[in-house]
Amino acid sequence: MSKRKGLAKKEARKGFGISSIYLIYAAIFWGYPFVWLFILLFSKWRFVGSPQFVGFRNITRVLTDPLFWKTVTNVFRFMMYYIPLVLIGALLFAIALNKIKFGKTFISLSFLLANVSSGVAYSIMFSNLFSVNGPVNKALNTLFGITIPWFTSPQWAMFSIALIVIWKFIGYYGLILYAGLTAIPKSLYEAAELDGAGSLTKFFKITLPLLNPSIIMVSVLAITLAFGIFTEPYMITGGGPMRSTLTPMMHMITTAFQRMDPTYAATMAVFVAMISFGMIWIIRKTMEREVDLV
Repeated sequence: MSKRKGLAKKEARKGFGISSIYLIYAAIFWGYPFVWLFILLFSKWRFVGSPQFVGFRNITRVLTDPLFWKTVTNVFRFMMYYIPLVLIGALLFAIALNKIKFGKTFISLSFLLANVSSGVAYSIMFSNLFSVNGPVNKALNTLFGITIPWFTSPQWAMFSIALIVIWKFIGYYGLILYAGLTAIPKSLYEAAELDGAGSLTKFFKITLPLLNPSIIMVSVLAITLAFGIFTEPYMITGGGPMRSTLTPMMHMITTAFQRMDPTYAATMAVFVAMISFGMIWIIRKTMEREVDLV
């Protein structure tokens, strides 16, 4: 009996030792930054010295800052273009990949190359391609007699940025949806065909409902990316024209490191996080549902 107790204590110490490694990691990389962020919310600090308590001044500044809310509006405009188009494109890619018999690995890797490419490199590439006198406008002018101000018009700039980000992530999201497609039992489609169901009926009654968890996952990833977008607008437009592509991340980095006001930048980051979490909660509540295949 005493041997069993000794072994149990030994196993308990071993378990505590293993779990303590994670607890130390969480305390250093999660607990400490969270506490420091909470301190910054109610302080004024410029990277040196001790933070000075200022109460709710930073929160009031965010609530009354028109530039911050302009950046939030820009993100919603970006999502209006980005999320529907990337979802449709990724779904079409997943369906096409599921249909083909050969070369799936090569095609998948080819599309993933965009996702792992340098943001600076492809931003410069697209900036040249879609410039006023670039190849795309020259082709449009030759074929249709039109020239589109892709990055120089407030009406077109954010849409153009969205197209570039779609190019980067369509393959990645498509592979997530493809994994969901391959998990759908083929017997369901065979049973539907015996009942006389056509392609559209099978798509809307079987594919979309059973693919819903994957679609929610892609939507959550897309929303998270939208609120953190930085490289493309920074490299291509610098937030212009007329601040139409200025994003919260650009505003926060400028505030923290150019204006030397990290406490206000941290407060803006908290507001952005709350807005993005709210969006994700709404998406999940509106899209999650029970699947009924009867």
